[in-house]
Amino acid sequence: MCQNPKPSPAPNPDPSPSPGPSPSPSRNPNPGGEERWRGDLKKQALVQDLARRLSGGDMSTRVQAAREVRKLARASAKSRSAFAVAPVVQPLIAMLPSPDHDAREAALLAILNIAVRNEGNKDKIVKSGAVPHLVEILRSGKNSLRELATAAVLTLSASTPNKPTIATSGAVPLLVEILISGSIQGRVDAVTALYNLSSCEDSSNFILPTEAAKPLLALLKDCKRYSKFAEKATGLLEILSRTEEGRNLISQFDGGILSLVETIEEGSLLSAEYAVGVLLSLCSSCREKYRELILKEGPIPGLMLLTAEGTKKARERAHNILDLLRDDSKKKKVASKDLEILAFDIATRVDGPVKAAATAKRIMEDMVRRDRELTITKLQPKRCR
Repeated sequence: MCQNPKPSPAPNPDPSPSPGPSPSPSRNPNPGGEERWRGDLKKQALVQDLARRLSGGDMSTRVQAAREVRKLARASAKSRSAFAVAPVVQPLIAMLPSPDHDAREAALLAILNIAVRNEGNKDKIVKSGAVPHLVEILRSGKNSLRELATAAVLTLSASTPNKPTIATSGAVPLLVEILISGSIQGRVDAVTALYNLSSCEDSSNFILPTEAAKPLLALLKDCKRYSKFAEKATGLLEILSRTEEGRNLISQFDGGILSLVETIEEGSLLSAEYAVGVLLSLCSSCREKYRELILKEGPIPGLMLLTAEGTKKARERAHNILDLLRDDSKKKKVASKDLEILAFDIATRVDGPVKAAATAKRIMEDMVRRDRELTITKLQPKRCR
């Protein structure tokens, strides 16, 4: 006889509804939630253990704990947030002035990894008093530590609320020293940190020493014109060009003006805006001194194209410097046909033969509009004051 492997259950003699089977102690109705809960508890215990070792152990214990914080903070954004608490951050900051090189290095790397890609963590670190210690490392630390401190300042200065604190801390001239004599990575980090600080809401908080001009021009000369780094370097050069000493250093640097002209031609919209701003500062400050120096590097094609394709500010600046570069001694005007040929040649080199006609037309229309505006301005009577 065949036996039914799944016999039907006997009818329930009690007509009242069954309360249902009680949950098995080995079966969790929400295993994912409990797993996350257990993971959170484990992480909290780990943070507490590392905080205890950072604040209460001997120096070797504290160094090892800082290294573990660095390693764990790199793992994820959640880990960085977990370690951005006072019991961890404050002992790390307390290690920064230590005479022990390993302690300083471990603390710097841990702070860097807690701060990276988290604006809230950056603010907490600055509010906890890290900046004065970073400045002291920039001033007197060994080269490797100075460059780690530069990277830390770069990271912390990316958060807007931190900029005034760092800009007024004495860090700026020390970053310029790294820019002058640091490794390539240190110099790049110093430029980025200085560029971050240059956008302080209160511009009086940021004063860039003119000694930065030569290393900035040297880096611009060697970097790709369309890079983000070129934007930062030209942005800082524009700030320096607002002073007479800065203008002199920029114009005297071998290949400096040529690098700016090439940035106008090949750089990003922002780089071109900054670069034309530098040239305009030079020429408007003393036309007789700088006009020939700029013209010698062949800026006209790039400037003409910028009048049509730059940012609003770059277009205005390009128009202004073209007016300053114009030779007033020549009474004979360039023939319209010659200008069209020049505009078409520029457009062909930049946009290719297919789009050249449309680009050249925009350049010519813009030049005509600009000449009309200048003529109207000259005809208007000057008002007596």
